[in-house]
Amino acid sequence: MQQYTAAIKGVECFVPDFRLSNKLLEELVETNEEWITSRTGIQERRILKGKQKGMTEMAIPAVRQLLTKTKTNPKDIDLIICATVTPDMVFPASANIIADKTGLSEAFGFDLNAACSGFIYALSTASQFIQCGTYKKIIVVGADKMSSIIDYEDRKTCVIFGDAAGAVLMERSEDADLGIKDFWLKSDGAGAEHLHQKAGGSKMPPTHQTVDDKLHYVYQEGKQVFKFAVTHMADASRRILERNNLKSEDIDWLVPHQANKRIIDATKNALELPDEKVLVNIERYGNTTNATIPLCLWEWESKFKKGDKIILAAFGGGFTWGAIYLKWAYDSK
Repeated sequence: MQQYTAAIKGVECFVPDFRLSNKLLEELVETNEEWITSRTGIQERRILKGKQKGMTEMAIPAVRQLLTKTKTNPKDIDLIICATVTPDMVFPASANIIADKTGLSEAFGFDLNAACSGFIYALSTASQFIQCGTYKKIIVVGADKMSSIIDYEDRKTCVIFGDAAGAVLMERSEDADLGIKDFWLKSDGAGAEHLHQKAGGSKMPPTHQTVDDKLHYVYQEGKQVFKFAVTHMADASRRILERNNLKSEDIDWLVPHQANKRIIDATKNALELPDEKVLVNIERYGNTTNATIPLCLWEWESKFKKGDKIILAAFGGGFTWGAIYLKWAYDSK
């Protein structure tokens, strides 16, 4: 069977208008701007306001803009994968809701949940469908409305997360040297106790008691998560370099998950990369979970050149982590 290469051919994002600054958070919870910035690097995060507005309210315009930008006929899309931990509903899959609202009438879809690593898991999954020749065009969405599962009286979590959506178009590449070259993905379920959402699943369905006890919010043990993330996101990045006989100086860009500025710095230092090669926008968006990496790709797209060597790295609850090595497939200027 002929092998194909899967490449990103376009990226678009949607961020809500409302900016939740550190100053505004000082009015909600016992914290201060210096404490937040020094520990996370975050200055503000975007929040999707309004009743009955789910994650797809952001994902749908991101996909529409992507189709327009890349001049893609919606009916040419074979598959849509939505990486999220905040689907509109338990079922149907949010991917199918997005497909219905954006005219992807020929595509099948599914959601993928790997916490903050979900986008790179989904990107790797999509690449396999293309590389084996099954499909030609796939949309991968990374989107989360984290404000829907955050307790704004818990300063350990409410200072970190924001809302956003990103989407990329993946296609077969005519140049086999471009596109996704390799990925390295891992998980360790033992980490579940340190970062999770207790209620809402089949083990603990919603009740008045679970709501009163605030069990539907993100629970995080910051020190344990930080320690594991620093080690494993950097390790995944190193492994992908070694496996592809790459040195730090060969890499044009590192696109790390935007969880915490200190974690990003640890990964950068482990790879011995200069600041100018590391994409960071956590100060303006916070941790948007599955949207962080596409947000970075979107903001820096105009700087990427065809053939640029890029490492994507992420770490998420569960625990999940990994890295992707790709060569950028187009000049966007």
